[in-house]
Amino acid sequence: MSDSSRPSATLTAAQRKAVAELMRVSPVADELGERFAAAGHELHLVGGSVRDALLGRLGDDLDFATSAHPDETQRLLKGWAEAIWTTGAEFGTIGAARRGLRLEVTTYRAEAYDRVSRNPIVRYGTDLLEDLRRRDFAVNAMAVSVPGHRFVDPYSGLNDLAERRLRTPGKPEESFADDPLRMLRAARFAAQLNFTPAPEVVAAMTAMAADLGRITAERVRDEFVKLMCGADPVVGLRLLVDTGLADVFLPELPGLRLAIDEHAQHKDVYEHTLTVVRNAIRLEDEKDFVLRMAALMHDVGKPATKAVGADGRVSFHHHELVGARMTRARMKAMKFPKDVTADVSELVALHLRFYGYGRGEWTDSAVRRYVTDAGALLPRLHKLTRADCTTRNRRKAEQLYADYEALEQRIARIAAEEDLARVRPDLDGNAIMELLGLPPGPMVGKAWKHLKELRLERGPLDHDEAVAELRAWAKANGL
Repeated sequence: MSDSSRPSATLTAAQRKAVAELMRVSPVADELGERFAAAGHELHLVGGSVRDALLGRLGDDLDFATSAHPDETQRLLKGWAEAIWTTGAEFGTIGAARRGLRLEVTTYRAEAYDRVSRNPIVRYGTDLLEDLRRRDFAVNAMAVSVPGHRFVDPYSGLNDLAERRLRTPGKPEESFADDPLRMLRAARFAAQLNFTPAPEVVAAMTAMAADLGRITAERVRDEFVKLMCGADPVVGLRLLVDTGLADVFLPELPGLRLAIDEHAQHKDVYEHTLTVVRNAIRLEDEKDFVLRMAALMHDVGKPATKAVGADGRVSFHHHELVGARMTRARMKAMKFPKDVTADVSELVALHLRFYGYGRGEWTDSAVRRYVTDAGALLPRLHKLTRADCTTRNRRKAEQLYADYEALEQRIARIAAEEDLARVRPDLDGNAIMELLGLPPGPMVGKAWKHLKELRLERGPLDHDEAVAELRAWAKANGL
């Protein structure tokens, strides 16, 4: 354990430079430290802010720990901060904004958990070392005093940072018993930062995986989203499956290990899925949770639809539709917003539609329906479909690539001719009511739907054709 009263002897010149750079780009921290010091309080930059500064990836969010209680913190921020928020006050945290930075100042904690309820019992502490001990991992248990810039590393987090290792300040069993979400956070850091949990941490995660069930769905969801948006979520996903954590909140993922892919070749559906996730990431323009989640869930319907034919071939008929239902149910259980759930499940439902295009069966009508059904999800569907091609057969892979290139070119051609982004009937509701003498009601909707189907099937109709088709439909329906 390094001496907390002076800079750590293990701090290299490069790391000192990183801390100095943090102070250079964040003079706000020193200003704030001076205000707290004048009032007789300590203030330290802590946790992820110190870790990220040493990694050279500091953002605009800074975390501080202080000996001041929340009401005193709020008083010290008043008149200095450009904005103050107190939504975290019950947990000892006061937020503020200053010069484009978001600051969170939290009173030293000596948290206690009853290990039954889903939230901590917050008890304020009086000592920085006590506060650092209650943090999740040693790499997050470092601090830099402001304005003095004294580096504090009581749990050798700096060494762990150099070795990209995750250890808990105390025994991992004690840490995870206090807050089981820390187990999921270990997987998140593996995905975000390419850190490797120490063997004792993995052992505790495996033994205590069921404890994650004590955590609210919302907290689990938020950590999982951060994991999925990490640099390499596959590393974190493997850790979740290997330790049994995924069984608690995402059992569909380990369930994929039970199904061999339809070609019975080199990989099972689980390995195929992880490959698709990585492929999708390579294709995205920016981090896209919806695309990544759709890639993760696209084949979850396979175990439930697996069948073996008389010839011994394995099939998964309609697994995309079953998978879409399973995806909606899982994301609802995890409390995802309805729009995010709808987008991910729709991509799962549509991900197989492309297959068959290369056989030459698609008419322009089929292309229009593909585009119309995908709607705003079409760019993501393009990426998901391409990502789903994981075959090692070079000839087959090249053919699939050529087929999808041809489809995209065909979509572009038809779109240019017909404005596919706004496929609507050639007559609107007002024109339908006027031509047929109908009042507003369900028959107008049925007529509109009939004309839309014609539009998808035949492309744009001129006005006279559309009127003739409408009248023919009305006659056939007794109008």
